[in-house]
Amino acid sequence: MRSALVLNATYEPLSVVSARRAICLVLCDKADVVEDDGTEVHSERMTMSSPLVIRLRYVVKVPYNRHTAMSRRAVFARDEHRCGYCGGAADSIDHVMPRSRGGKNVWENVIAACRGCNLRKRDRTPEEAGMRLATIPRAPREMSWIMYAVPRVPDEWKPYLAQAS
Repeated sequence: MRSALVLNATYEPLSVVSARRAICLVLCDKADVVEDDGTEVHSERMTMSSPLVIRLRYVVKVPYNRHTAMSRRAVFARDEHRCGYCGGAADSIDHVMPRSRGGKNVWENVIAACRGCNLRKRDRTPEEAGMRLATIPRAPREMSWIMYAVPRVPDEWKPYLAQAS
């Protein structure tokens, strides 16, 4: 099953849920289907459109400072699966300032790296290892959490995401 974009009652993007969860929200009268994917979901007694975008019937208070959760998948997506040192295909994560030396597990200290560069750098800073960062690691922009929640953003979601930017 696909994923569905959940909008607040004010049409502000809130989260991405599985299509199954979106169907449950609609069936419990907590949300309405705004966009569907053209397919239908059948049960013993009813048929409904499979939701792509749903809107909650009530307003949910959004946390003031919303940020994207850091995960391995999100770091690879931010760095486009490229090594932050040599630009090759990345297959591991590297802490620019090693954790053993007080480096934190935050967006600004984590970068995607290829195995060779990660092994070459070891437990040192890039300067100590004689390596140069091709890109400076930064926290993603505010709405990028949606891009990291799904491998590909459906075209039907884009109008709702453009309104929030």
